[in-house]
Amino acid sequence: MHTNETPTPVIARSMSLPFRRKVTYAFTDLSGNLLYCIISSYALYYFTEVYGLSVGAAGTILLVARFFDGFDAPIWGIIIDHTRTKWGQSRPWFLWMAAPFALFVWLLFTVPPISDPTARTIYAGVIYVLAGISYTGMSTPITSVLPNLTSDTNDRTVANTFRMVGGNIGNFFAVTFILPLATKIGGASNSRFGWSVGVGIYAVIAVVLLVIAFVDMREQNITKIKPITIRESFKAAKRNWPWMLIVLANCIFWMGLTARTSTLPYFAQYNLNNKNLISTLNGISIIQVVGMATVPFLVRYMHKFGSTIFGFAVAIVGQIGLAVSTGNLALFIVFWCVSCIGTGIACSLFFEMVGDTVDFGEWRNNVRASGFLTAIGSSFCIKMGAGIGAFIPAQIMNAFGYVDNKAQTATSLSGIEFSFIWVPLIIFALGILPMVIYRYFERNESKVTADLKARHAIGA
Repeated sequence: MHTNETPTPVIARSMSLPFRRKVTYAFTDLSGNLLYCIISSYALYYFTEVYGLSVGAAGTILLVARFFDGFDAPIWGIIIDHTRTKWGQSRPWFLWMAAPFALFVWLLFTVPPISDPTARTIYAGVIYVLAGISYTGMSTPITSVLPNLTSDTNDRTVANTFRMVGGNIGNFFAVTFILPLATKIGGASNSRFGWSVGVGIYAVIAVVLLVIAFVDMREQNITKIKPITIRESFKAAKRNWPWMLIVLANCIFWMGLTARTSTLPYFAQYNLNNKNLISTLNGISIIQVVGMATVPFLVRYMHKFGSTIFGFAVAIVGQIGLAVSTGNLALFIVFWCVSCIGTGIACSLFFEMVGDTVDFGEWRNNVRASGFLTAIGSSFCIKMGAGIGAFIPAQIMNAFGYVDNKAQTATSLSGIEFSFIWVPLIIFALGILPMVIYRYFERNESKVTADLKARHAIGA
C-alpha cells in the first residue's frame, strides 16, 4: 500500500532571541506598514483628489486588483515553503523584495506623463496590482520566519509583540505625516509632486529597514526541514475548519477597518470641514496599541475567540459614539479612540490564531504548511479585505453623488457619513459570527498540542 507520509518536522534547539533581534524583527512590519498603510488609508483619496479618477473608477480598481490576491498569496506561501538558501527560508525575501516593494508603491503615488484618461486608469490599476503582489512577497515571510528565529515559545510571544508595536509605529508615521509632508513639499499648486517626493522618502526608509532586518536575522536548523509538495500544501487546508473561519473573520476585519480609514479623509474634509483633522485623527489612531497591550490579560479570562469578539464589540460601540457626537469634537475624539482600541484588540489575535491553525492542519492532515496557510491567513486577508473595504464605500459615495474637490450636497454628505460610520459598524458586527463558531475549535487546542508533541517525540 502506498502511503504519502510527511516527515516529522525537526524541532529546533531552544535559543534565546537577543533583544536587538526582536527590534530588527519589528523593523519588518514597521517597514511594511510604513508603505502599505499609505495605500490602505490614502489610495482612494489620492486617486480621486490628486490623480483625477472618478470615485467609481477608483473603487473598481481597488476591488478588481484584490482578486489577483486570490492567486498571489498561496503562490507566495508555496514559494517560501520551497525556498532553500544559505541565508534561510524566509529571511532572504526581505532582501529580495525590499526594492521592488518600495518601487511599486512609489510609482503608485507618482502620476505618469500620460494624458489619455483610459491609459492613466490602466496604469493606476496595473501598478496597484504590482504593489500588492510585491507586498505579499515581503509580508508573508514576516509571519513564516518567526518559528525559525527561535523555538522558545515565550521568545516568540515577545518577538510578535515587538512586531505588532513596530507595525503600529509604521502605521502611525504613514497615516499621520504623509499628507502634511506631501502638502508641504508640493504646496497648494503641485500636490502630485508633493505626493511623489513624500512617498519616495518613505520608500527609501522602508528599504533601509528591511535590509537591516535581513542582515541581523538568523534562522535555525533550516537545512534539516524537509520540503513539501504543492499538493501537500493544499492538503494542509483540507477540512482545516478553524483556518477557514480565521480567514473569513480576518477578511471581514480588514474590510471594516479599511472602510473606516479610507473614508476618514472625506469625512474630516467635507463633513467636519477641517482637513487638518485627517492627520490628527490618523495620528491618534496609534492608541490602538493600548488595545493590543491588553490582549494577554483578556485571553486569560475570555480566551482568544472571546477576546476577539470583545474587540469587535468595543469597535462597534466606538462607531455608534461617532454617530452621536459629530457636533462635539472632543467627544468625537473620545469615541474615535474607543473604536481604535477595539480594532487594536481584534487585529492582534488574528495573527496568533492563524499560527494555531497551522498546528491544526498538521494534526488533522499530517502536513505542516506554515508558509501557505499563513500567507492566506494574513497577507491575503489584509489585501482582499482592504480592496473590498475600499470598494464598498466608494460605490456608496458615488451613488450618493460625491464629486471630488467640490462643495458636497446634503445627499453626498450623508453618503460619506454612512460610509465612514455605519458601513464599518455593520462589517464589524458580521465579524463576530465566525468567531462564535471558532470557540468550538479553540476548546480542542490543548488536545491538538498534546497529540503533536507525542508525534514529534515518537519521530525524534
